[in-house]
Amino acid sequence: MGKIVYLMGKSSTGKDTIYKKLLKQNEIKFKTLPLYTTRPIRAGEKDGIEYCFTDEEGYLDLKRQGRIIEERTYHTTQGEWKYFTVWNEKLDLKHYHYLMIGTLESYIRTKEWTGKENIVPVYIVLDDGERLQRALTRERYQKNPQYEEMCRRFLADTKDFSEEKIREAEVEVRFWNGELDNCLGEIMEYLRIETER
Repeated sequence: MGKIVYLMGKSSTGKDTIYKKLLKQNEIKFKTLPLYTTRPIRAGEKDGIEYCFTDEEGYLDLKRQGRIIEERTYHTTQGEWKYFTVWNEKLDLKHYHYLMIGTLESYIRTKEWTGKENIVPVYIVLDDGERLQRALTRERYQKNPQYEEMCRRFLADTKDFSEEKIREAEVEVRFWNGELDNCLGEIMEYLRIETER
């Protein structure tokens, strides 16, 4: 039986890097279920890898088809950005493991859709000072840096990933990403057990 491994954490905790590393390792094979978003693509991102990038019309078309499982709208300094999970008719949990990346809220809604027994949460954490430094470094490399949006997102994470919400989501295990290789090793050890249940 396959599982959906769901990576989540506050911004700039290294989720995208860990996601890419998990896809490259050979011990547990993953298919991907990328989230969709209407936000602009960032430097270094590839459509269909980190996210499937679309526009408002693409979002509305998927909504009309009844294919959206869960969705969130963020009122950013650059306008409204939607993030959403799209039903994929090729999803086959009888034979494959899947890797997803998203927020605590999207994890909760996806868990409601798939059932608790089919989803494995991987919550990545990091010191706020280090997160802020990483976010600033990443933003500097963007063609049009959006520092105001970076700060809005950083502050919103405090509310979105509150201890109360983490408890309500029943996320019990955390992975400290201070040193990438150690963090990946701990995640793989955890997944070896969880994907066999």
